Amino acid sequence: MSTVYLAILAAAVLVAFLAGRGRVAAMQVAGGPKFHSLPGYHGWWVAIAVAAPMIGLFALWSPLAPIAIEHSVLASLPPSLQPADDLARATLLREIHNVAAGSFAGEPRPEIAAAAGHLTTWTTLADWGRLVVGLLLGALGARYALQQIQPGFRSRTVVERVVLWIMIGCSTVAILTTVGIVSSVLFESLRFFARYSWFDFLFGLQWSPQTAIRADQVGQSGAFGAVPLFAGTALIMLIAMCVAVPIGLFSAIYMAEYASPRVRAVAKPVLEVLAGVPTVVYGFFAALTMAPLIRDAGHAVGLQVASESALAAGLVMGVMIIPFVSSLSDDIINAVPQALRDGSYAMGATKSETIRKVVLPAALPGIVSAVMLAVSRAVGETMIVVMAAGLSANLTFNPLEAVTTVTVQIKTLLVGDQEFDSAKTLSAFALGFVLFFFTLALNVIALRVVQKYREQYD
Repeated sequence: MSTVYLAILAAAVLVAFLAGRGRVAAMQVAGGPKFHSLPGYHGWWVAIAVAAPMIGLFALWSPLAPIAIEHSVLASLPPSLQPADDLARATLLREIHNVAAGSFAGEPRPEIAAAAGHLTTWTTLADWGRLVVGLLLGALGARYALQQIQPGFRSRTVVERVVLWIMIGCSTVAILTTVGIVSSVLFESLRFFARYSWFDFLFGLQWSPQTAIRADQVGQSGAFGAVPLFAGTALIMLIAMCVAVPIGLFSAIYMAEYASPRVRAVAKPVLEVLAGVPTVVYGFFAALTMAPLIRDAGHAVGLQVASESALAAGLVMGVMIIPFVSSLSDDIINAVPQALRDGSYAMGATKSETIRKVVLPAALPGIVSAVMLAVSRAVGETMIVVMAAGLSANLTFNPLEAVTTVTVQIKTLLVGDQEFDSAKTLSAFALGFVLFFFTLALNVIALRVVQKYREQYD
């Protein structure tokens, strides 16, 4: 029924827009007073007057009506079936909803069947009531807006003010979402640090979050030294960047400065296809092709290579993030003013000298931003590491050994039915909080570089 309401809302807005614009056309006469705003602005004014109350009603009615209906349904049950706590209440409501939807297995109790009928009846009435009230409010809004349409009415000012508030609202939602994410992660991280020392977490050398079964086992309280995770994350990220930055940057320079339009039209989309490949496909390639290839090559020269290695994950991850560097760097290099190139050529510089000493320094802020974005993408990757690098928290910088990363451990700690009151589960939030500050530091560095060099070439 919500879909029907939204469809009718869209139709009502369209009719209101046409009615407002048509009213202006009907009121305009030769030699008469000129309207302050164009007919389109008057149409949008009427459309806003219709949409605002209908959307407001939908936003309030949709969450509040089910709560009131469920309260009424539970109140209609006999005292013997009244839930004793929140868990029993949720279970009872789920059973009633399943009976009402026809997905209940078996024969329901008579009281539950009656409650399901009550739920269906009131839900239908609530849906129709929302539709009727919404149409009534929309009609009242249209009537008011049409009466306001006069030659001196500044509909453009009103419409632009409404659009401004909509943009402010969208910006506020984005900001509040960020604040909410940071606050939730920070709150759970503080709960973890209340149980485990932050110094041992940041500088500890052993990561073993498992809880022992017997009291005499070593890992009973867990070891949450995150240095092996940080080392594994940095190792795989560095390998990936050693692949992505040179290949991506050189391919961007070639496409921007050397390639013909025909070659560029083919090469750029083909290179960007890599960004559309799912990460699980890269993970399969790393686990089934790259890792065995590296292991066999290492054994051929007498090296001990693990079946899951940081090198395999880093190489494939580097291929995955090449488009982040190449595509953005290509656009940034193309944005460098041609006047800088022409001035360099006029001074006798060759094409390669112009690229090295003029184009790349001018494009440096954007290239640094592209590299930082690629680093953030590499740090946040999970699937490739899970499938190709393993889950072992080894403190090593040997790319031929198995390692793990922060994101992989976060995924591992939060998979399945977990108790969100144990240090093991809460440690995932602490890892996320550290990862957040790491990416924030990358963004600050990129911003500083952009500010420093942008002043030089503006």
